[in-house]
Amino acid sequence: MQTTANTSEEKPKRLYYKTYLQLIHNSVGTEMFRNFYIQTADGIEMDALSDGSNSCAFYVSSVLTLFGKHSGVHGTVKSTVADLHNSGWRKVEDMQAGDVIIWDAVELEGAWYEHVGFYIGDNRAVSTSWTEKKVVEHDVFFDGARSIGQIFRHHEWES
Repeated sequence: MQTTANTSEEKPKRLYYKTYLQLIHNSVGTEMFRNFYIQTADGIEMDALSDGSNSCAFYVSSVLTLFGKHSGVHGTVKSTVADLHNSGWRKVEDMQAGDVIIWDAVELEGAWYEHVGFYIGDNRAVSTSWTEKKVVEHDVFFDGARSIGQIFRHHEWES
């Protein structure tokens, strides 16, 4: 790691929003949000995310928690949205890079699923793929297969 001497007494300003956007871009392809293990009351251990098939809320809430914009990690879209409301995120109508998108529920293999991810600009989004079981970049409307239900934005990043 290369370092340079800082001749100023002033501490460098941390650019959290820019770092947040780059982290989202850099997360594409990772499988690190694929598993979260739980133990039921009767002692049975299981992967609550079905080996990555249901990992969107875990991914989004983990990223937001890392930046202090969420109170903790969640396993469902419903609890992630509740935390967005409680953590200073506000609903907006227009999309800007870094916004959190909630897609309307669609039926997949006999069950209804909402989905959550990040808008990155130019009609592109980043979220987890239930078939690829990793973080992917995709069309914001999944090539016409999904509609957006809610968009959330946090207005305080650099404080």
